[in-house]
Amino acid sequence: MSDKPHDYCGIFGIYNHPEAAVHTYYGLHALQHRGQESAGIVTSWFDPEKSIPVMPQHKGFGLVLNVFENQKIFTEKLLGHAAIGHNRYSTSGAAANAQNIQPFRVHYKNGNLAIAHNGNLTNAAALRKMLEERGVIFQSTSDTELILHLISHSDKSTQLDQILDALGQIEGAYCLLLLTDEKLIAVRDPNGFRPLVLGKKDESWVVASETCAFDINQVELIRDIKPGEVLIIDRQTMESGMPRSLHLEPIHGTGDSQCIFEYVYFSRPDSRIFGENTDKVRRKIGKYLAKEFPIPDVTSTRTDKVPIVISVPDSSNTAALGYAHENQKQGNDCKYEIGLIRNHYVGRTFISPGQASRDVKVRTKFNTVKGVLKDRVVFLVDDSIVRGTTSAHLVNMIRNAGPKEIHFLVSSPPIMHPCYYGMDFPSPEELIANVHRGNIEDIARSIGADSLHYLSPEGLVDAVREANPEGRGFCTACFTGKYPVPVSSRMLKEENEYY
Repeated sequence: MSDKPHDYCGIFGIYNHPEAAVHTYYGLHALQHRGQESAGIVTSWFDPEKSIPVMPQHKGFGLVLNVFENQKIFTEKLLGHAAIGHNRYSTSGAAANAQNIQPFRVHYKNGNLAIAHNGNLTNAAALRKMLEERGVIFQSTSDTELILHLISHSDKSTQLDQILDALGQIEGAYCLLLLTDEKLIAVRDPNGFRPLVLGKKDESWVVASETCAFDINQVELIRDIKPGEVLIIDRQTMESGMPRSLHLEPIHGTGDSQCIFEYVYFSRPDSRIFGENTDKVRRKIGKYLAKEFPIPDVTSTRTDKVPIVISVPDSSNTAALGYAHENQKQGNDCKYEIGLIRNHYVGRTFISPGQASRDVKVRTKFNTVKGVLKDRVVFLVDDSIVRGTTSAHLVNMIRNAGPKEIHFLVSSPPIMHPCYYGMDFPSPEELIANVHRGNIEDIARSIGADSLHYLSPEGLVDAVREANPEGRGFCTACFTGKYPVPVSSRMLKEENEYY
C-alpha cells in the first residue's frame, strides 16, 4: 500500500508501575507508525500461588487496538509492575511467521528473560552460523533471537554479565529493551543509529523509541539514552534515584551515525529525537529545499494565479510548510494549500475487490481537491521517492484536476542504496533512482511530473545541523553509499549485482 521506506519496529518499556501493561499499551499505540503488522507485551511479576517470578505475554498480528481489544488481557493476564512492548514491521516473506512477533520470551538457567529489538544486526549471518554449529535450534527468522541465544550460551556467571557478553558480540544498529525478573535494561548501539529516550512518571522509569509515547502517558522526558549506553533500571534505581549506566565502545573506530531518515520520514513530527523536535528539523529541511530550488527557478509558466505548494499528507506536511515559508521570505509569491486529502481509515489490509491495481489503492488513500488545483502551477512536496509507483499515480491524479504545471520536490536526496541498519527498502533494482542511474529528468518523465528536484545530501545535512547544532554524526548511507559500520561482503554483493 505504501511506497515508502519502513522502519522495522517501535519499542516501549516501563519499570515500577502498578499498571505497567496499560501504559505500555498506550505507548505502543503512539508508536504505531513504526510498525503495523504485529504487536506484543510481556510483563514481569511474582506469582504468589506458584511462589515464582513469571512473565505473562500477549501478542498477535494486527494493530495495537486490535491485538489488545479485550480488556481482560490487562486485568487478568498482563499483571506486574514492569513491562516491555513491541510494534513490528517485517519484510513480506517473514510477515506470516507468528514466531517472529516480539517481544521474545525465554526461561533459562538464570531465570526469565524477554527482549524487544528495533534495528538490524549486520553480523547476523556469521552469528547464526556460529550458533548453529553449536547445535542451537532457531524458532524464528529474526536476528533478535540471536541475542537470546548468545545470552543463554554465555559462560559468564551473572545474568547481567551474560547480557553484556552478548552485547559485545553483536554489530550493527540496535535499540534493545530486556526485561528480567528484577531489571529493565535499555541498550542503544554504540553508533546510535536509532532513537531511544528515557523518561520518568512519578516513581516509574520509562523508555521508548520516541517521546510521543511519553506524551500519551504523561511521562516527563529526562534525556536521550546515549549511543553505546546500557541503562540498568532496578530496585537499586528506586533507592539511588537514577539508573546505573554502562558503556559499549564503537567497533572499528566508527563514530556516531544517527539515521537521518528518522528526521525525514520515520518519526512523528510531535516527537523529540536525537535531541531536537522533529517538526523543527523538517521545517528546516523544507527551507533548504527552497534555497536549492526556489519557485522562480523551477517554473517558467506565468499566470494570474499564485503558485501553490501542497504536500503528500501526512509525513511531508511540515517540510512543505517550510518550503512555502522560505519562498515567501525570499519574495517568491506562493501559497500553501491543501490539495490532497488523505483517508485515514484505510488499513494496511485493505482489499480492492475486482481490481487490485496500485492505482485503485492509491485512490482509496488519497483524493484531490479539484477546486484548489485547477489552473494552478502546483509544487508538490514529498519526503521521499522509493519505487516511484505511488508518485506516478499521485501526479496523474493531480493532472486530472487540471493544473497548469506539476513540479515534484523531494525533501531528501535520491535513495540509491540499500540500508543495513534497520530500514527496509525494496531491492536495489526496484529503487527508481537506482534504475535510472540517478538521471533526474528520466525519473521525472517516469512519474509524469513537469520537473523533479531532490534536496542534495549536503543540503539535508546542513538543514539538520542548523536545526540541531548539538546533534551528533548522521548516517546518510542510503543516499551516498557510505556505510559507517562495516557491512558483510555478502550483503554488499547483493547490492552490487544491481548497481
